[in-house]
Amino acid sequence: MGSITVRKRKDGSVAYNAQVRIMQKGVTVYQESQTFDRKTTAQAWIKRVETEMAEPGAIARASRKGVTLKEMIVRYLDEYEKLRPLGKTKRATLKAIGDSWLGMVEDKDLTSQKLVEYANERMLKAGVQPQTVGNDLAHLGAVLSVARPAWGYDIDPLAMPDARKVLRKMGAVSRSNERDRRPTLEELDTLLEYYEQMRDRRKQEIDMVRMIGFALFSTRRQEEITRIRWDSMDEAKQMVLITDMKNPGQKYGNDVWCHLPDEAWRIMMSMPRVADEVFPYVAKSVSASFTRACLFLEIEDLHFHDLRHDGISRLFEMGWDIPKVASVSGHRDWNSMRRYTHLRGNGDPYKDWPWLERIISGPVIEAQKRSANAS
Repeated sequence: MGSITVRKRKDGSVAYNAQVRIMQKGVTVYQESQTFDRKTTAQAWIKRVETEMAEPGAIARASRKGVTLKEMIVRYLDEYEKLRPLGKTKRATLKAIGDSWLGMVEDKDLTSQKLVEYANERMLKAGVQPQTVGNDLAHLGAVLSVARPAWGYDIDPLAMPDARKVLRKMGAVSRSNERDRRPTLEELDTLLEYYEQMRDRRKQEIDMVRMIGFALFSTRRQEEITRIRWDSMDEAKQMVLITDMKNPGQKYGNDVWCHLPDEAWRIMMSMPRVADEVFPYVAKSVSASFTRACLFLEIEDLHFHDLRHDGISRLFEMGWDIPKVASVSGHRDWNSMRRYTHLRGNGDPYKDWPWLERIISGPVIEAQKRSANAS
C-alpha cells in the first residue's frame, strides 16, 4: 500500500514524502520512497509504482541484487573458455572493458547511452580507431547475448543494437579497411632469392621458400598451414583438412576440407616427413621472418597474408567460378569473396613461372622443429 507523509522544510515550503510498501505473509518484500513538491505528483508516483509492482515477477526483479558488467565478463571468460577457447585479443579486450568504469555498471543500468559514452571516450581520450571500437563492442556483445538468456541478468536487449546504430551514424564504428595488396612477380623474385641464399647458407630453420610458394598456390593462412598434418589429407581427392579455420562466428572447431591446386599439392609433397605436421613451424615466427625480410629488402606494405589474397585472385583470373574457388579458399559466404575482384587480367599470371620448379626441387631444411624460438 502507498502512503504520503507531509513534511515542512526549513524554508517553510511543504514536501510530500510518498512511500510504497508491499507486504507478503506479514513480511515486507518491497519498499521504496520518494519526495515531491506537489501532492498530486506524489499520488501519481504511488499509483505508477504499485501498477509496475503488480506485474508478474516485478518484485523479484526489483529486489534482486544487481550484477556488474565486470562480473558478467569474468563469468563469461571462466565458463566459455572451458567450452571454446577465446582468442588473446578478445580476452584482453573484455578484461580491459571490465576494468574500466563501464565494468562497474550494473546489468539493469546498462543502457545504449552508457555504451555510446564509453565508445566516444575510447576514441576521443584513448585515440583508438573506429574499427577498434567496433571490435570492442562486438566482443562485449557476445557477452551480453549470453548473459540475458543463459544467466537471467536484467539486460536491455536493445542497448547494444541501439548503441551500434547511433555510433554507426556518427561514423564512430566501422569495419577494418580491406586490403587489396598483391605481391608483384618482381617482389616475389626478390623475396625467394633472399630466402634461397639464407637457406643455402644454413641461416634459417624455416623453409620460407616452400612456405611462400605453398601459401600462394594453396591460398592458406600461415596459422592454417602450420596445422596441416600428414594424417589429415585425402590423396585421392587432393584435399587437406584445415582445422580451426578462421570464421567470424566460430574461431575454434571449424574444420573444413579444402582442395589443393596442383601447384600447392606438389609443393606439399616435396616436404620431408620429419614431424606430424607438414610444415612444423610456429605461425608467428613465419610472419616475423617475412616481415623482417620485407624490411631488409625495402618491399613496402607487404604482409604474408597478402599471398592468400593473390592466390584467390589468381584463381578468378584463371576463369574459375565461385564454388570452385571456394573449395580451395574455404569461404562459406560467397558474398565475402567480392573483395577478390581486383583482377590484373585474364589467364594464369604464374603460368611457366620458373620459381615453381625451383621451390619443389630445392633442398629441404633438415632442422625442422616446431619451436617457439624458430625464426
